[in-house]
Order: sequence, then structure tokens, then C-alpha cells
Amino acid sequence: MMSSLRPDLTTRIHPEPPHTVDHFDLLPDSLLLSILNIIGDVKTLGRCCVVSKRFQTLIPQVENVVVRVDCVISDDDATSASGIDKSRTPFSSFFRLVVGGIVKPIQAIGQFLGHKRLLTVGTNGNGNGDGDGDGEQLGGVTHHSPTQVLKNFSDLRFLKIELPSGELGIEDDVLLKWRADFGSTLDNCVMLGACSVIDKQNMQNLASSENSYDGIGGEDNGSIPESFYTNGGLKLRVVWTISSLIAASARHYLLQPIISEHKTLDSLVLTDADGQGMLCMNKEQLEELRVKPLSASSASKRTLVPALNMKLWYAPYLELPDGRVLKGATLVAIRPSEQSGQKEGSDGSWVSSAFEEPYGTAVRMLVKRRTYCLEMNSF
Repeated sequence: MMSSLRPDLTTRIHPEPPHTVDHFDLLPDSLLLSILNIIGDVKTLGRCCVVSKRFQTLIPQVENVVVRVDCVISDDDATSASGIDKSRTPFSSFFRLVVGGIVKPIQAIGQFLGHKRLLTVGTNGNGNGDGDGDGEQLGGVTHHSPTQVLKNFSDLRFLKIELPSGELGIEDDVLLKWRADFGSTLDNCVMLGACSVIDKQNMQNLASSENSYDGIGGEDNGSIPESFYTNGGLKLRVVWTISSLIAASARHYLLQPIISEHKTLDSLVLTDADGQGMLCMNKEQLEELRVKPLSASSASKRTLVPALNMKLWYAPYLELPDGRVLKGATLVAIRPSEQSGQKEGSDGSWVSSAFEEPYGTAVRMLVKRRTYCLEMNSF
């Protein structure tokens, strides 16, 4: 009996802990939004939505968003694998860009225009996407169109979409870069190309070769050598130019639904991970597209390219600040023919600022050389 009254020495009495303050809750919404705007990545923002109700409320207010696309799948492949209706999304007649899948990217302009594809962003099905849950399943990954992914962002101002690679299939040693500005149609485009990018130490051997391409071994007097025309050099540059314009106009065509829905946008950039091409639209250009619908090409799902005036600069070789040498360096500045009557004083700015270094220096060096003018019909 006495033993039952003996206190249990194994019992521990812990005082109730004092009330703790969650310092994170003390941070103002404006500071959290600043951090979220720096993050930008749409998949990361999607994951933040499931962290707390507060984040779920703040994410739609983010102004700066980056959508990175991991790979491309054909519309036919997606349909056969999932049995989906291809007419469900605004991009069903063009192409599907998927985040999270494992499919070979577009490698050639022929493939780019030859197969219908849809533009989508994929999530792994754990609720970390910004879509409305109506995405399509393919290979265990839920795919949403960019319109679905971005529709919950009510104050979107700066949008960047990054494709997994450039659309134009080129050899590893070939340089091809372009930048295009669009409103309801093409405003201007700059293309920089080179047959190869070589190290400075190999330059002497190439220059001494009598049969080197584009006449690099010949005397450089600032003019295009005769071999440029006879060895297919000019034809190659025309192909580069047309291919760049087709890629740019196809990207522009894709953006219509996003631009129409997000009227708060101040800037939109559609680029690729390879740094091959960049399409840019500022606030005025975005508004122009909303007011004046684009003219679509009858041949494919892209914006019609107007009649063009072009200026071409060429150098057999051009040394970059980092020591590399561009063989057969070519710069093409493109504007619609209807702008030909306007003053040319601003040409230097939009051409020279088209690319980052070291290619910006290459552009500034090329425009000092002899200028050749070309024209191209609408297509």
C-alpha cells in the first residue's frame, strides 16, 4: 500500500515553453515580393505556392517571371501517348515545349516548320506548377501551356521565356546569332554569322591556305572578295538570314495569347539556352500588337515577314577581344522596306547594341567596313 503512494521518480515535469515569435511572419509583404521577383523562375515560384497560404497569396503578385523550357516533343508524339485532343490549347497548331520531359530538341529549320508542335510547360504532378490543374499527362509529367502556367500572375510586367536550344541546326564550329524586335510585325533584326570560330594560334595556318573558304587567305582591302560569290559564300549568308527571320517570326506568332491576356507587361523576351536567337518586345511594341493584330503567313504558323531592306558587312576574318577569330564574319542589319524613308541616324544604336560582348565589339568593327545593300520580298 505504501509503495503505491511512493512518487514515480521517472516522471519528469516540463514547464510549458514560452510563446515564440515567428520572425518570418514579421517580414513585410513588400520585402518578400522583392525576393520572389529576384527568384523569378516559374517552377520555383510554383513550389513556393505549397509552402504556406501567405506565399500562395503573394506569388500571383510577382512581376518578374522566367519560364525555362527543358525540351521539345512533337504534337503527334504527345497525342499518341496521351490520347489528348490537339485542339484544346491555343498553341495546338504549332509546337509543344515541355519542361521535364526527355526528348530530342529541334535540330533543323526543316523540322521546325515541318511538324506541328505545341508550347507547354511541364510539372511533376506534385502541385508545384501554376496551372489550373487542367494540364495534360505525358510520361508521368503534367504539361501546361504557358498561358495556363502564367494565368495566375495578375501583375506580370517582365517576362522571359527560354527555349532549350536554338531552332536552327548548325555545325558546332559555326557562329550564328540573331536578335529581332517586333511590334505587330518585324521592326528590325540583326544577324551575326561566321563560318567558324578559331583560336588565334591556328589563324596563321588558315590564312596561308590558298583554298581557304571565303578567301580568308587573300588580301583584305575592305571589300568582299570574288570567291565570296563563286564559292557559295553569299548563298550561305542568305540562308542564314532567311532562317533567322523564320525562327523569329515563328516565336513572335507563339506569343499572341500571352500578350493578349497580360496587359500589364512592360517587357517580353523569348530567347534560347544556346544564345542563338532573341526576340524582344517593349511596352509600346506589346501595345501595338494588341491594337493591331499580326498578319500570319499562309504557309505556316508564323508572323508574315514584310518586304525588307538589308545592309551587309563582311570580313574574311575578324579577331575578337578574347583572342578568338571569326572566319568569314558577316553582319546583316534588317528593316522593313516601309521604314526606308526614315532617318538612318539611329542605326548605330540598335545594331551595335544587339549582342553582348565579345560579339558587340565584332559588330562595331564590322560596321566600319564597306556596306552592301540588299532587298528581300515579303514571305
